[in-house]
Amino acid sequence: MQLGKCPYCADGMIEVRDKEVRGKKVKLYACTNAQWSSEDGEMFELREDATCDYRIWQNALSRYGKWLGYKEIRELLSNQELEVQLVSKKYGKKINYSKHIVLDREYGVSILWE
Repeated sequence: MQLGKCPYCADGMIEVRDKEVRGKKVKLYACTNAQWSSEDGEMFELREDATCDYRIWQNALSRYGKWLGYKEIRELLSNQELEVQLVSKKYGKKINYSKHIVLDREYGVSILWE
């Protein structure tokens, strides 16, 4: 399934890939031109034939109580910015708040803290 055009290469599309990391199944939203190899299933290295390395892990914001879904990735790819609801567990209480996230070449997405 393709979700949109890759923002960092001319002909790539962002597609959904199923991965298993530390025994948990997660989605990887990666450019069709990005190919990785792994010997142990944990550490992934970019292959020599890859022309792009852009990817967003579904659980990139999990420390803030947010997992990114297909709809959010599509909107992020088209608008370059998206408002999301995050959760903080500060002082033993859950606090909900909104922040904007943007595409980031190195990390997939970044939070704008202002």
